[in-house]
Amino acid sequence: MPSRRHFIKNSAALAAGAGIISGLPQESFAFIRKRISPNDKIGVGAIGINGMGWADLSSMLKNNPDTQCVAICDVDANVLDNRAAELEKNFSMKPARYGDYRKLLADKNVDVVIIGTPDHWHCLQAVEACSAGKDVYVEKPIANSIHEIRAMVNAQQQYKKVVQVGQWQRSNGHFQSALETLRSGRLGNIRMVKAWAYQGWMKNIPKKPDEAVPAGVDYNMWLGPAQKRPFNPNRFHFNFRWFWDYAGGLMTDWGVHLVDYALLGMDAKDPLTVMASGGKMAYPDDAAETPDTLATTYDFGNFILLWEHAQAINGGNYGRDHGIAYIGNNGTLVLDRGGWEIIPEGKSMEAMTVKRWDDGLAKNTKNFIEVVKSRDFSKLNAPVQAGATVATVCQMGNIAYKTGKKLTWDKNKQLFTDPAANKLITPVYHNNFKLPKI
Repeated sequence: MPSRRHFIKNSAALAAGAGIISGLPQESFAFIRKRISPNDKIGVGAIGINGMGWADLSSMLKNNPDTQCVAICDVDANVLDNRAAELEKNFSMKPARYGDYRKLLADKNVDVVIIGTPDHWHCLQAVEACSAGKDVYVEKPIANSIHEIRAMVNAQQQYKKVVQVGQWQRSNGHFQSALETLRSGRLGNIRMVKAWAYQGWMKNIPKKPDEAVPAGVDYNMWLGPAQKRPFNPNRFHFNFRWFWDYAGGLMTDWGVHLVDYALLGMDAKDPLTVMASGGKMAYPDDAAETPDTLATTYDFGNFILLWEHAQAINGGNYGRDHGIAYIGNNGTLVLDRGGWEIIPEGKSMEAMTVKRWDDGLAKNTKNFIEVVKSRDFSKLNAPVQAGATVATVCQMGNIAYKTGKKLTWDKNKQLFTDPAANKLITPVYHNNFKLPKI
């Protein structure tokens, strides 16, 4: 019987055939899974399985019957126990359980790794996964600093591993069709692109006192390379996004999804200048550190990109709480997760509306597994290089906000011309963890 490693390298034909089963009911899916030998399945290990890590793992297992979950890791034993029970109930799988990701990476049954940890962990875990010979599916944004972003790209190139980023909109059919229309030239000259996230559901985060670490939580491992601080529930699990130690707020959380398509549609990468203005204007006294209101302007020379975000407000541009708008001389194409439309400028073109028709996350995890098997890196929908481009641009926005300056970017040196801004490119690692310098 062929080994699992052999199967990964030589099963392109199976990848093509697997496409016909994605729409089958769960009972049929389970039957097909049983017909594939466990020795021929791709072993999936997941690190960080409370939120998107669990969504990614579930999607990968549901849409790829030639995969099996062989290991899960989380610093919260309560999460670990709950997910293990769900895997046994829904997939009849009993993976190994780890509290330390390094033990999962040492597990020889693990072929691919899902990284669903907070942003400040992505770089270290992805680099170590690549060096351990694992292919990687990493959540967005790929890292929490420009230095870490570069290290992840370098690791992929050095170890020649498949690294897909969880920017699943790149796998959505209606997003791709919007780009086809955009590139047809029908909109005319596009001088301005807007991207925005108005999140009405995001209310204030009341301040809470520090408290004892919850039972079952390895808090030191959760902090990892972040600064040592007492445990506070506001900084744990979902809300870590609003604290600079671990993430970059809405600029990097929703921004990487939406700015990604702004850059993709305009075939752009390096802005000439960036400036940002905003702050904690909705809830100035709540616990969060990142701005709840922000406007960021990027000058690319031939067009301007505007990013806006606002918490506690749903009324975004064009009546949408999120989206991208490509504003051309002949009309505007407005795109979001529900579909896209063309708003004509006068009588220069006809109005048009397209609705979403597929599941981007399902297609993104499926695309990842297909490339794991084929080793044709050119087929990746969201490769680490693409994740790096948009994460870098979003980090630039946060750096402009923190410095309060209009910053100029030297594309040849890949540095700002401002020394103070350049100091924010490289993070400081704590607790004996070492910043990857690959």
